[in-house]
Amino acid sequence: MSKKTVTILDTTGIQRYVFNSNRLRENIGASHLLHEATNDWITEILQDSYLKAEIIYVGGGNALLLFSSPDNAIEFTKKLSERILREASGINLVAAHREFDWENESLHDVIECLMQDDIEQAKQQRVPSSPLLGLGITATCNSTQLPAVDSSDRYIQYDAGEETDSYLISAETSQKLEAARERAEKRLQKIFEKIFDLNVYQFPKRTDQLGRSEGSISYAAVIHADGNGMGKRFREYGEKLAKQNLNDRAKSNQAYVDGIRELSKTVNEAGKNALREVAKFVKASIEEGKVKGELGQFSLKSSKKIIYLPFRPLVYGGDDVTFICDGRIGIELAAVYLDALKNQQIADGKSLYACAGVCVVKTHYPFARAYQLSEELCREAKKHVKDNQESDPDGFSALDWHLAASGLSGSISDIRNREYQIKVDKTVKHLQMRPVRLHQNDYDWRTWEGLTQVISHLQQSEGWEGRKNKVLALREVLRQGTREAVQDFLRNYAIKNQRLPVYPEQSGQAEQLASGGWLNKYCGYFDAIEAMEFYLALKGDKNA
Repeated sequence: MSKKTVTILDTTGIQRYVFNSNRLRENIGASHLLHEATNDWITEILQDSYLKAEIIYVGGGNALLLFSSPDNAIEFTKKLSERILREASGINLVAAHREFDWENESLHDVIECLMQDDIEQAKQQRVPSSPLLGLGITATCNSTQLPAVDSSDRYIQYDAGEETDSYLISAETSQKLEAARERAEKRLQKIFEKIFDLNVYQFPKRTDQLGRSEGSISYAAVIHADGNGMGKRFREYGEKLAKQNLNDRAKSNQAYVDGIRELSKTVNEAGKNALREVAKFVKASIEEGKVKGELGQFSLKSSKKIIYLPFRPLVYGGDDVTFICDGRIGIELAAVYLDALKNQQIADGKSLYACAGVCVVKTHYPFARAYQLSEELCREAKKHVKDNQESDPDGFSALDWHLAASGLSGSISDIRNREYQIKVDKTVKHLQMRPVRLHQNDYDWRTWEGLTQVISHLQQSEGWEGRKNKVLALREVLRQGTREAVQDFLRNYAIKNQRLPVYPEQSGQAEQLASGGWLNKYCGYFDAIEAMEFYLALKGDKNA
């Protein structure tokens, strides 16, 4: 018999590790260390040792490997664990192994058991580490609350002319800052080197560098995007591959390895390509500005001859992506990303739909909380896709967002129940129309394209442009939750044709919305009015 061992590696507590600091540079370094630990270091250990193994896929905080023996699998895990402890303390690695007969057992079935049983059991049985705290050391790191071992001074000198504060750091934070110094920048620049002249443009290393208008409050957007049903998609593709060459199990297993590797590779490249499209969109917007360094209606940050781009990818590679940008362009860039992702070529031949959550907060708001809310918003968008599965079986991309002018209290459900839900004659109605699907269809008016059309009308059309008090008055009328209140408003303000800005036509729904502001239990205009203060439509062609 030909025995082999399949190994699954997974990481836990990624959110805490990457986003537990409010300093962007530390987030950058943490994200890069996570990438190295689950990509580069795996390859390096296998290349530099006697261990015989085949990489099926790596990325997204996990990996799937095939070893010639269980001893080799365990030895590899020890080597990787030791390197993580030495160079990326704080990353929690979980491993599960299973031996099987390559010539008589299905690799697909073995991996399914590993994923559903072994790796989950390993996560539950894992004993959390308890770092040694203090002893004679009393100073602590601001970010991790672990004992301080160094100062941040020597890690931030590479930003010429940048004003930075000095603070005490732990070993974990020191590793993150070291990774952010050059390694993270080189990886990011390699992806975008054909788009930007890196002697002119740089990605920001502080949230203050994302851009702001002089004298105004600065906002940042945290965007988290995730592919729809990717776990199920990989399983179904794996099942299809496993059914090939059933008379020769070894050949069938090899077809599974090759196919899953190619699918993982194309999904990984699709995420990068979609981010490149976002970068092209931002670049076109900058270059179409009348003044160099201007983006639409606000100035970009600059230092000497360097212009800081108003966005920066943080977690990327695969369908799971997180990036930050100036708050006013967050929803727009999320839509651009989702649109670009759908057009990528994937190994299984299907469109790559995804959902995104956008949380817009004041620049110095706790980053971990903003990221947590963006994840919740992404889940709300995924739920919207699932709820419409019967009418749209092929799926679609959707996005959700929250604009926080002040602080955030509670989950997104708590916030919406408290601030966006009203009762009219014992009927619960929703001021928000979010989440929205990305593209138009024949039956649903709640789309991103429709919403931006309404925002554009409110900002630029005759009778609405420059009439802020009129728009605010409409917002208060909408809070009453009735079509009659909106119709009274239209008459009292002598609105042309007694119609609000019109949505694209969907089976008569656009007319009902324009004449009364509400359709069933959803308001069609409250989101648009709220977004006007935060949303900035960029110049440039999305399809460039």
